[in-house]
Amino acid sequence: MSLIKLKNNALDNLTSFEGSASLGDMVFISSATASASSSIEFTLGDYKEYKFFFVNMHPATIRAKFQFNLSTDGGSNYNVTKTTTFFNSEHNESGSSADLTYRTAEDLAQSTSNQNLVRDMGNADDESSSGTLILFNPSSTTYVKHFISTSNTYFYSGYTMNNFVAGYANTTSALTNIKFQMSSGNIDDGKILMFGLN
Repeated sequence: MSLIKLKNNALDNLTSFEGSASLGDMVFISSATASASSSIEFTLGDYKEYKFFFVNMHPATIRAKFQFNLSTDGGSNYNVTKTTTFFNSEHNESGSSADLTYRTAEDLAQSTSNQNLVRDMGNADDESSSGTLILFNPSSTTYVKHFISTSNTYFYSGYTMNNFVAGYANTTSALTNIKFQMSSGNIDDGKILMFGLN
């Protein structure tokens, strides 16, 4: 097994690896920064995989849920049928409570509703959520479209909460767009970065 040594001093300027690994085909496509935004939308293309990084998403409304939905018609409608799963681990600041729970209220069963990625966020000035969403082969016209998300949030009552979401968009139509929003109120602050992988 060969060792990998980064050739640059900072990851944001990384251009090559030394060793048997390569940077592969991960391509930065776009980013958007929220500022009291009702939603953030991205157009999808022909990449085999899309990876979204959402960083310090801060809701205007306490207990808002950060969520997404998908479109097959260029963003005119965000109502793709989804079946999903959602569980989370949590631990409070005082160390007196910890939990690992499947959240039936957060999953979907053949529903066109928005899928929650994060639940019940705090909206104090220092509270936010960060994580990733991976969407597989959205341009396929043969298969359903799988997705996986992991994130961590500052839960509104002083907990760290690690969220795990997965599922599929139950359509063989190509997905054209994705939209992120809060379940109530605006996205007060935060940044979403979109990468494509072949």
